[in-house]
Amino acid sequence: MVVVYPGSFDPITNGHLDIIERCSKKFDKVVVSILYNPSKKTMFTVEERKEMIKEAVKKFTNVEVDTFSGLLVDYSKAKGISTVIRGLRAVTDFEYEMQMALMNRKLDDELETVFLMSSNQYTFLSSSVVKEVAIFNGDISKLVPKVVNQAIYKKLKGGL
Repeated sequence: MVVVYPGSFDPITNGHLDIIERCSKKFDKVVVSILYNPSKKTMFTVEERKEMIKEAVKKFTNVEVDTFSGLLVDYSKAKGISTVIRGLRAVTDFEYEMQMALMNRKLDDELETVFLMSSNQYTFLSSSVVKEVAIFNGDISKLVPKVVNQAIYKKLKGGL
């Protein structure tokens, strides 16, 4: 079975990688797909995020990195994927994710959403928290893959 794990991944965190690793053991193929949303302010371009994710997941032979814009249901249908993976950290995530899953089912009743609970050590972790800690020069090395850690500090120093 092929599943899609969509998100903005700005940037990818160790929590995201945990979900990807767990899915890679349960499904034939995992497509990590980065949503391009032109109205959303991001730290990294879609291409930068794609390259970082490719580096971070290279040890998983059944993980592919892709991008999309528009509706997830349209993307999934075009790719022949009928299962979406979403990670949940807390009850607040559940409300939003449930709403999105129900809307996706309304738009395409063949599209299923599978929720995976975050591992305990990542329940607090989000891309936003990582960026905020980095902006204030905090240590994010245990929160993100090495490639992301380097890219964030380079970006904050005016590089990239």
